[in-house]
Amino acid sequence: MGTAGEAEDAAAVVHWMLHHGRHMTRMREFGDEMCRRIVAAGIPISRGFCAVGTLHPQIQAAAYTWRRGDADAMRRLAEHGLRDQANFRNSPIAAVQASRRMLRRRLLDAACPLDFPVLAELKAEGETDYVAFPLCFSNGEVNAITWSTDHAEGFSEAAVAGLGEVAETLAVIVELQSSRRIAQTLMNTYVGKRSGARVLSGAITRGSGEVLRAVIWFCDLRGFTELADSLPRAELIALLNDYFEVMADAVRDAGGEVLKFVGDGMLAIFELRDAAETGRSAAAALAAAGVAAARVATVNAERRRAGRPELRFGLALHLGEVTYGNIGAPDRLDFTVIGPAVNHASRLEKLAGSLGRPVVASASFAAAASGARLVSLGRH
Repeated sequence: MGTAGEAEDAAAVVHWMLHHGRHMTRMREFGDEMCRRIVAAGIPISRGFCAVGTLHPQIQAAAYTWRRGDADAMRRLAEHGLRDQANFRNSPIAAVQASRRMLRRRLLDAACPLDFPVLAELKAEGETDYVAFPLCFSNGEVNAITWSTDHAEGFSEAAVAGLGEVAETLAVIVELQSSRRIAQTLMNTYVGKRSGARVLSGAITRGSGEVLRAVIWFCDLRGFTELADSLPRAELIALLNDYFEVMADAVRDAGGEVLKFVGDGMLAIFELRDAAETGRSAAAALAAAGVAAARVATVNAERRRAGRPELRFGLALHLGEVTYGNIGAPDRLDFTVIGPAVNHASRLEKLAGSLGRPVVASASFAAAASGARLVSLGRH
């Protein structure tokens, strides 16, 4: 394990990362290949661990663990609150993020401080050396990667220097890939999967759009004004979240897309790409309405037991032609649908309240869902 050879071989790993590895879009596969190449380069890593923060409404960080001999790296997701947990605060990862400096512990040395619980665990399992490097992003964010070895002599100084070069290069690649994933997550979360894909593909010109046929889903809460006037802020937000979660999940699970939340209302569509899809999409939307109603009943049972106000909703289903496009001010745009069919769905939803029905459908929707058991409510 010569010094010059190790430095040259680490450079070969960096070359692969910059010229080939960076094109791999799955971090787990990229990490697997990178660690295998490090081993092939003569740097005797036996374990690797990388933790990367993300901007996601439910997930705070993704962690990847690689072990020599395993078929694949393991990926774990951590929910928000991770950094407040004692096991994270007392970890080399937290220390490296705070100091922005490399941390090394030669576990084979009798005098090596085992100042983090994970070090004692690694030593008991036969690891002889441990290094942790910061992955510093251009925006100031700091993530970390660690490697350990079970080699009898631990890491040589050249091996540590080589791993440092790999970590520096990795920071650049992870930042680029992380930024891409964060952008996609934010687009999906705030504008919807289909609209987000359009934005990321470059469809960002104001006024751009297309005409399409779709089942239009428009729903809102009953009695929301009174609830807003009487409920504490936190309880009102919790009620809205319960309601929107039920409705959005039902739409998404049935293949539709939520376009926007407006106050207590929600607009969604089930796109009809061809005539053959008309009946299937209408049936899917109707089934989603049934699922939503059943889930609302379950949520209401829980809210009754807790002494909280129940959810009451109105939902309209309509089928028609809409303009789906990029609309708004020059510096504040929105992907949405507009047109007479959208207005029709909105008016139909209001009619549901006066008819005392939670779900109503238009004649065009009823014709498409010809096999469904729908009851005529007359002409209006």
